[in-house]
Amino acid sequence: MEKQKMGVLRAAIGDAILTSIWVFIMSTLRIASTEVALFLSLQPLSLAGLFITTVLNTFCVLTVSFIGGVLGGASFNPSTTVSFYTAGLRPDSSLSSMAVRFPAQAFGGAVGAKALVLVMPSQYKHMLKGPFLKVDLHTGALAEGLLTFTHNMAILFLVLRGPKNPFLKVYLLSVATAALVIPGSGFTGPSMNPANAFGWAFVNNKHNTLEQFYVYWVCPFLGASSAAFIFRSLFMAPIKQKKA
Repeated sequence: MEKQKMGVLRAAIGDAILTSIWVFIMSTLRIASTEVALFLSLQPLSLAGLFITTVLNTFCVLTVSFIGGVLGGASFNPSTTVSFYTAGLRPDSSLSSMAVRFPAQAFGGAVGAKALVLVMPSQYKHMLKGPFLKVDLHTGALAEGLLTFTHNMAILFLVLRGPKNPFLKVYLLSVATAALVIPGSGFTGPSMNPANAFGWAFVNNKHNTLEQFYVYWVCPFLGASSAAFIFRSLFMAPIKQKKA
């Protein structure tokens, strides 16, 4: 029991570290892609600019995933943790361990967002807004839930049935993410990652609101678990029970 508790504690610390790195890096993606596009004499808001964004996102995801492996399988997104747990892909996870790891991820998100605001040059700070609600509460909750559902469905499909090449797999995930972010930007940001949403809400002193809990935590969890349940029912073979 004591060994199990220490394992959960180590996992939570790893999650906090990785989430802070994720939020710090990914929140600069818009700035980085804009600067690269302008350097190449391209319009940031164009297909070429979108391609640059997806490529940069791919390298960021691969880098953070490598760091997560070094940290012992750390995670930076509570919604994907829920979907993988629901799909039966995280046998080492439990409801009690997630109850410890999710606050750690939220803490890491707040640290990453706060650190980025402190070090970012003033000419770029207007681009560090983070996800925020742009419609009424229930519409935003529905949108964030559906976006997270689709995002996790894409993750599960690409991880389990996608190409074997890791770069291509992550690049396709980046394209899928961009395809969700573009329409979702008019509703909730979007986030599709409760820890990231909490980090920026903390920076903006909106972390203890109904909007934050309902739109960016409850509905993404419902969307992620629903995606995993449907994916498991349609695409995963049932686990065979061993005969006695």
